[in-house]
Amino acid sequence: MRIDDYSRRDFLRQGLQTAGGLVLTPTLLAQTATSQPATTPASSPKKFEISLAAWSVHRMFFADKIKQIDMPELCRKEFDIGGLELVNSFFASPQYTYCKDLRKRAEDSGVKILLIMCDGEGDMCHSDPTERRQAVRNHRKWLDAAHLLGCHSIRCNASGAEPGDPDAVKRCAESFAALVELARPDKLNVIIENHWGFSSDPDALLAVLKEVNDPFFGTLPDFGNFPPEADRYEAVRKMMPYAKGVSAKCYGFDREGNETTIDYARMMRIVLDAGYRGFVGIEYEGKNPDEIAGVKTCKRLLERFQ
Repeated sequence: MRIDDYSRRDFLRQGLQTAGGLVLTPTLLAQTATSQPATTPASSPKKFEISLAAWSVHRMFFADKIKQIDMPELCRKEFDIGGLELVNSFFASPQYTYCKDLRKRAEDSGVKILLIMCDGEGDMCHSDPTERRQAVRNHRKWLDAAHLLGCHSIRCNASGAEPGDPDAVKRCAESFAALVELARPDKLNVIIENHWGFSSDPDALLAVLKEVNDPFFGTLPDFGNFPPEADRYEAVRKMMPYAKGVSAKCYGFDREGNETTIDYARMMRIVLDAGYRGFVGIEYEGKNPDEIAGVKTCKRLLERFQ
């Protein structure tokens, strides 16, 4: 895909040139298909760190009970969690001053902003190349915001195509290769979550990864988001060698605090056996208990495997 000569820094050029701080850049050894993303500190005895996916509190957000700008403080004070994964639809504005303030609040709370989950920015697998080029352009502002916030990645979707579409791999690879080129100067990763449609077929998704074959391109395996007939454990196992993040989906719990849909002992064994030592993000989607209690229960569950 041809990208026009417009520099994506036009969006936040002045701010990005003056912003300081560490950008987390997890690496992927493309030829061996292994990764060590967003690793835990060398002094930490834990096997992984726990982060919070902002979507876990989406009902609170849409009910105006919390604003995104206050989520770093929520992470630390309510949950004692040190990593935050943002959602682009929660942004009041991706402008420089807002992002600078959000990063400052995260740093003051001792929280790392890890990534931005990007939705609603077009179909990267569309059959029309004009639509695909527009989708790539639409993600530029989130790359800029992610760089300013100190993220290591943006999470994108590859759900437009249907499983079995013979040309989908080629179309998706073309789009994501172009987006990776925009992300490369700032050493940002472009990652795909299994997020329904084409992306929830691990073999199709891995075909895209192998076609692009780039160290800044990887996966965000989610424990959920698979059709009923899929083997979620085998699917996550296939995705883990390329993982630059992990999404620990929780829907509900029994009296002992076990997740009732997903075998967490089995799933976390797959994650750790793959050599992954990065952040594992809580994504609570249940209604009972409420979001605050659900996140805390999911955290206690994950702590069993640290």
